Amino acid sequence: MKLPVIKHLTQFIENNDEDYINETIETLENLTDAPGLKDEELDVLGEVISNMYGAIEVNKLMKEGMDEKNALNAFMKRVLGSIDK
Repeated sequence: MKLPVIKHLTQFIENNDEDYINETIETLENLTDAPGLKDEELDVLGEVISNMYGAIEVNKLMKEGMDEKNALNAFMKRVLGSIDK
């Protein structure tokens, strides 16, 4: 996950609507089933999908009252905490 990408997508959600991200995730997840995709291409799709899910989570924290910086930090701490386990 890349924090600058998540931050950018979070701004997109604020300016537009979370539904765009959800629909894009559905499309990209469906694309991962396409025949002939190389492992590197699947890795890129997975990274993009992960960043989009991250932006949705950060947006949720912001709706609950956190400012953007704290929401991003809280999300990344949660991600890093789950990796350590």
